[in-house]
Amino acid sequence: MKSFEPISHEKFTEYFDEEALKHLLKRSLLGIKVEDFKEFSGQSLDQVINAIFKESAIPSPPVNHYENTVKDTTGVALGQTWVNSAYGDGTINNRRQQSLKSWWIQQMHFQESTIHEKMILFWHNHFATEINVYNDARMAFGYQNTIRKYALGNFKDFVKAITIEPAMLNYLNGYQNTKTAPDENYARELQELFTLGKGPNSKYTEDDVKSAARVLTGYRYNRDTLISFFQADRHDSTDKVFSSFYGNKVIKGHPGDFATNELDEMLTMIFEKEEVSMYLVRKLYIFFFYYEITPEIEEKFVRPLAKIFRDNKFEILPVLKVMFSSKHFFDAELRGCVIKSPLEHLIGTTRLLEPEFPIYQNFINEYYLLANDLASAADRGQQVLGDPPSVAGWPAYHQTPIFHEIWINASTFPERTKFTDNYIAKGYRRNNQVLLFNPISFVKKLKTPSDPVKLIDELVFLIFQVPISNILKTKLKVDILLDGQASDYYWTELWTEAIQKPTNNNVNMVNTRLKSLLSNFLALPEYQLS
Repeated sequence: MKSFEPISHEKFTEYFDEEALKHLLKRSLLGIKVEDFKEFSGQSLDQVINAIFKESAIPSPPVNHYENTVKDTTGVALGQTWVNSAYGDGTINNRRQQSLKSWWIQQMHFQESTIHEKMILFWHNHFATEINVYNDARMAFGYQNTIRKYALGNFKDFVKAITIEPAMLNYLNGYQNTKTAPDENYARELQELFTLGKGPNSKYTEDDVKSAARVLTGYRYNRDTLISFFQADRHDSTDKVFSSFYGNKVIKGHPGDFATNELDEMLTMIFEKEEVSMYLVRKLYIFFFYYEITPEIEEKFVRPLAKIFRDNKFEILPVLKVMFSSKHFFDAELRGCVIKSPLEHLIGTTRLLEPEFPIYQNFINEYYLLANDLASAADRGQQVLGDPPSVAGWPAYHQTPIFHEIWINASTFPERTKFTDNYIAKGYRRNNQVLLFNPISFVKKLKTPSDPVKLIDELVFLIFQVPISNILKTKLKVDILLDGQASDYYWTELWTEAIQKPTNNNVNMVNTRLKSLLSNFLALPEYQLS
């Protein structure tokens, strides 16, 4: 990517117009609704930043939605949460994993207008674990809850919390790490993937990995309560010596329960390295901005942001606010240049074309199953929620040189189009409940739905970051809305009658045309860009 504007982390001071607002909303939220745009339209950049960059409310936990097909032998009733219950058996655990995934999709779809939910996805990729490995839904919920708690908090505190999180202790063998059999798995990823990265300035050594592993000996978790704890007699209480990269730091061995201080001391040692802040800002840049970090971006954007990160004692929110209000973020070259991940494509579609969900209290089973059906669309796009392919996360965020271009191939692109076509045409059905898109209700939210030109222009604005051609817009208008007629008034009259004097015939005609128009829009390559 080449920018025609000077790279700067300084604040964006130009006119904050609707295009800039759209760019900010689409990059910071997992999809936007028409109401989201209306809510923030006309506000200043500072007002929008202050509204978006805050935590959302703590949601109720996932529940038993499976009682109609599988009896929960641990005593969890339909509609009650299972997160603090006993494990049960493999079948129950499998259903709970489905419940968690459905619940997570619901949190994304019904997200508040804050960056919180998208940051949870970012951290899920950064501190990646795989449910298929540790295979306990309760553990997966605890991991997700920790991510939710720290997503906009303090990064150093976050690293400590994730280090002793039962899911991570299991996933990277931390619970097997003892003084007699040190396991280097987590100690390596702590430095290589979670804090310092693999860059040229991350010069920790193999001996540093070994010493870190010895610091981390003795941490375990209770398989019933899923609470982590420290077992002193499994801990290596000898001194740990680190390399010159860490200033030849010696972490003194501590006896008994005081040995937990060693973890704090090691994290302080790691976080004293400038590369921690540089690495994290780069990860945020790749996820939210673009995958190419040029030498100019490194020096004029990443480095100043990393200093802000350190100056704020590794608080995440101050860095995000500066990043998303910077001149560089609003550079024209950064708009519409990122291929949506499968989850962004999925949630962006469902939030824009809001479906009519069944009433939650009365249809818990169907509600969760419908959300699980939606999640399967992301699965087919090769982004399985809860199961990144490795501890490195999804390749689209780290695999050079193609990065997010990985998301689109001969298999995944047709799956995206199939999802949007089905979603628009007939919705998703479970038993007697339907997740249904209502095109007339959706278009009613727009400013001038009776004018085919203005209707298409507004839809194009809402849907695309890269504008489509006027020739294509005119063709779609004539072929679909006007059904080949010459006058725009054909659509105006059809729409007006369907609203004011609805009959099955005119309502069906309007619905059919709107569905066809939207299906054509969402099948375009431009719709894959954010």
